[in-house]
Amino acid sequence: MPIKEPYPSNLTDAEWKQIEPLVPGPKLFGRPPRYSKRAILDAVFDLVRSGWAWRMLPHDLPPWRMVYEYFMVWRREGLWQRIHDTLRERVRLQSGKKRARTAAILDSQSVEVTIHGGVRGDDAGKKIMGRKRHLLVDTLGLILVVVHSAAVQDRDGAKLVLPILLLRFGWLRCIFGDGGYAGELVGWVKKLLPRRGLRLEESQAQRRGQAPL
Repeated sequence: MPIKEPYPSNLTDAEWKQIEPLVPGPKLFGRPPRYSKRAILDAVFDLVRSGWAWRMLPHDLPPWRMVYEYFMVWRREGLWQRIHDTLRERVRLQSGKKRARTAAILDSQSVEVTIHGGVRGDDAGKKIMGRKRHLLVDTLGLILVVVHSAAVQDRDGAKLVLPILLLRFGWLRCIFGDGGYAGELVGWVKKLLPRRGLRLEESQAQRRGQAPL
């Protein structure tokens, strides 16, 4: 029987070694699973990488219904967030940074969606009818994404992002953003946690350093 060639999205042995301790083990009772947890993860990563619909998963992967069920259970149990957070911390430590980040970068992006695509609005500045997603990242990776109508101004969208973020990353001291976050938002950020000294500063790509708003 020919050996199946792995997909480009499959976990390598080294990657699986990093993730395996985070994945729930087999149940104590019942029959042994037909597919390994690594095979389930490979199927999920193939779907994410290729953009397949669930029903179009290749036939040499575990059945799509089984993969979907595992995906949803692990989502409810917080496994995907746990994997992301654990790997992010390891990357920070390997890069010589502290586990706890003190600075972050805030920005937004508007994308077009169909009329049946859920919440949408008009971003007059970018002339886009659709949704806006706010991203807050550290210097190495994604921290948080909040999606809302494109009609929401950057300053108002930031108010949706920051309170949620500060519940998870309470050690932040400085947030960098472009001029779209100027004005009353600067004072609002200072009032969020006045004792901590959290501040919002403008990122100046054309100059060295950062200039306070």
